[in-house]
Amino acid sequence: MRTEKCQGRLTVYFEEPFWVGVFERIENGRLSAVKVTFGAEPKDYEVQEFINRHYDHLQFSPAVKTDVKDVKKNPKRAKREAKKQTSEKGIGTKSQQALKLQQEQNKQVRKERSKKEREAERDRLFEMKQQKKKEKHKGH
Repeated sequence: MRTEKCQGRLTVYFEEPFWVGVFERIENGRLSAVKVTFGAEPKDYEVQEFINRHYDHLQFSPAVKTDVKDVKKNPKRAKREAKKQTSEKGIGTKSQQALKLQQEQNKQVRKERSKKEREAERDRLFEMKQQKKKEKHKGH
């Protein structure tokens, strides 16, 4: 039986004018991400509560291939790196690529939906005009 390793990371940072969180998930060497807007600066317990309630409903971006390093770390080094990551602003470029891909897909879906709505409205107006013509013609 083969066990699959899954890694997750949440980066919270301030992006004028809101606080934003980026969830990154690495499964089978593929990274996917989702961006969440918190609004006001979230407290630790608010972030934990958000994860507990809404993580299952997040729509992650399509997966992007990434390198996964499995290295044993010295606890002191891990602490330093965690501190360094919390002080950094922004998100990783792989995450940005995944989010951009998701944004493009949402844009395509939105375009298709609006095009169908426009066509349906045009058809409805045409049918109304035809009906009106028939009503006028019935009197003669």
